[in-house]
Amino acid sequence: MDVADAAERTPAPALKGAMREFSLIDPPRPTPEQSFEDAAGKEITLAAFRGKVVLVNFWATWCVPCVKEMPALDRLARRLAGQDFALVAISEDRGGVAVVEPFLKKLGTANIDIYIDARGTFARAIGIKGLPTTMLIDREGRAVGAYVGAAEWDSPEAEALIRHFMAQPAVAPDIAPRSPSPPPAPPASGGVVRTSG
Repeated sequence: MDVADAAERTPAPALKGAMREFSLIDPPRPTPEQSFEDAAGKEITLAAFRGKVVLVNFWATWCVPCVKEMPALDRLARRLAGQDFALVAISEDRGGVAVVEPFLKKLGTANIDIYIDARGTFARAIGIKGLPTTMLIDREGRAVGAYVGAAEWDSPEAEALIRHFMAQPAVAPDIAPRSPSPPPAPPASGGVVRTSG
């Protein structure tokens, strides 16, 4: 049995409690190569995080449920800091860093780095239909699941789910080649703010 088979045969933890609305993507789907920006305005893609488990959160300052879950995301990022994990919270605010930076500072979310998708090109490429939507990406850059709506990301269930994928061994690049096709959009649920465009 090779490494890829071992990873695929390790079942994910039961989706219950705070993660009962989390939708697994089976089989995992490659993520698009579309770029977004960091706080300095430099273009970046999810490939920069390859080798880590990444929680990609799409949000905006004007989205009430998005703002509601930001403190929980901040606590999760602090708890998993220094491990094989990255929180990539991508703002869809058209005002960019000028709007997002003071907003996060006011919230006191010191563990959330700034990423911007002001034109929504990355969100569209990956299939996001509403805010907030959060996608879990494995070490190979594949989407393994999504949560539509605000969630308790600092809950034991959320941490167990993320740690499950952190415990999976990395697969050699020649075993799991990347593809440009994006994952399908997860089903919409209540309390989600629709994105424009």
